[in-house]
Amino acid sequence: METFECPKCGAPISYEPNAFGSGAVKCAYCQSQLSLPHHGQPARIISQIDINVGPQVTAGARKLIWFLVLVPLLIVIIVVAGVFGALAPLMRSVGSAVGGANRSVGGGGIGGSSNSFAQVTQTFGSEGIGPGMMTDARSIGIDGQGHIYVGEYQGGRVQVFDANGKFITQWMVDRKMPLRGLAADRNGTVYIAQRGKITRYRGENGEALGDITYSGGDGFDDVRATPDGGLVCAWYRGDDNIVRFDSQGKEVRTITKAVSTPADRSELDTRVATDGLGNIYALGTFAEAVFKFNPEGKFVNRFGGSGHQPGQFSAAHSIAVDGKGRVFVGDIQGIQVFDTDGRFLTVIKVDGPAFGMVFNDHNELLVAARSKIIKYTLKQ
Repeated sequence: METFECPKCGAPISYEPNAFGSGAVKCAYCQSQLSLPHHGQPARIISQIDINVGPQVTAGARKLIWFLVLVPLLIVIIVVAGVFGALAPLMRSVGSAVGGANRSVGGGGIGGSSNSFAQVTQTFGSEGIGPGMMTDARSIGIDGQGHIYVGEYQGGRVQVFDANGKFITQWMVDRKMPLRGLAADRNGTVYIAQRGKITRYRGENGEALGDITYSGGDGFDDVRATPDGGLVCAWYRGDDNIVRFDSQGKEVRTITKAVSTPADRSELDTRVATDGLGNIYALGTFAEAVFKFNPEGKFVNRFGGSGHQPGQFSAAHSIAVDGKGRVFVGDIQGIQVFDTDGRFLTVIKVDGPAFGMVFNDHNELLVAARSKIIKYTLKQ
């Protein structure tokens, strides 16, 4: 018997590995159909199960097939290596020119240093369960006084730090279900997305202040506070909606099928962000793209896409917008930065995954990276 975390809600899933190392299960908590981990690939949410059971191939036949495939491949590799040896000086000169061009855009390509665009000016936290220590910090928010709220994905712990990263206190939410999203408004109210609900808490002590109600019912995955005291939330129950609430918690706008309509495919996990003008940004983690909407909810632009090139995403999981309207997207390559129109600028290398991101009033970027918080000061 083996166990993995549901990529939708984080619940533990136990399964018996089969002979082929593939298959599917259903999460008992969120009812998502999941493909099993296979050959180093993590479990994924799937819309349908397509299991193709073909005839068995004997070990001898498999060896013969590998022999017939590998011998011609080795010959091709040897020929290409010989040709590349002759072309290597030319390739190096072209590569240097291209690398220089990439570094001139915003301070570095995917492989470049992030120091020309952003500098680490503070880190706090370490691996552990004590005060100021973290095990799986994925959510982060900042209030108007600079207090920093850090939410752990499992266990329900929310820690409170001052603006300098000094531990103040901690409080608990639901210990059994994953903490999917966290935001703080300027008045010190903290909003937690958990169990499909958005619940308000008093940031200084964790006192529960009630849930945000939505006509569509429960189903919230992410939440972000807006400068005017409202909220932008990602909701999923068959449709991937973005819901806008005002400062009184009243539903004022819903963008129905916000990602799946322009992407023309199902989207089961959406992260949200907003800028100072009220524009809304939705990161579709399955679509591997960012979708921009104006304050009235009208679709404006789409950028990103699946891949490993600059401006493309691989396992994107967080999004934030700075005071200049630049869009920051965290994925396994680091934090990719785009201008307000979606043009790629640069990438910031991160020591750990950028699971959660938020900007303070000084336009400094704070990143929740599982066991620590990293602060970046932007140089441009």
